[in-house]
Amino acid sequence: MCYSLHMKKILFTLIQWTWALPQTLIGLILYFLYRKNSHFSYHGSVVTLWDKPGSISLGFFLFLCADPYPNVRAHTLEPMIVHEYGHSIQSLLLGPFYLLIIGLPSFLWANLKVCHTYRKKNNLSYFSLYTETWANKLGEMVTKEKSIGRIFID
Repeated sequence: MCYSLHMKKILFTLIQWTWALPQTLIGLILYFLYRKNSHFSYHGSVVTLWDKPGSISLGFFLFLCADPYPNVRAHTLEPMIVHEYGHSIQSLLLGPFYLLIIGLPSFLWANLKVCHTYRKKNNLSYFSLYTETWANKLGEMVTKEKSIGRIFID
């Protein structure tokens, strides 16, 4: 059992540093920029807590706001880690296409005013976009833990 888990972590890391190299290199750069922040390991990924308002997953580097949604008491940091880890699994599956298929749509969906307006007008959760829903499902499937779900955030 321990040998199997060890091999999975090695494969996870190897694939992130080869097939998923573009986003992993960007993640490494961010990791060094935030090297003084708090870090910990989660299922073979490296989690960095930062004071930015959002979270991002780049290869096996996960960057999370220490208090992601202070106005949503029912949800804490742990479900958000599961969600971001789901993005890390997307990175494994999509490799160099991750930034185009997941990263860019997620970034635009999170940051464009027109997207904020659209979500509000149609009563949609940020997590309703295919990139986010898929990340939740993958994170839950792999970790066997609960993700952030479809909470409503601005």
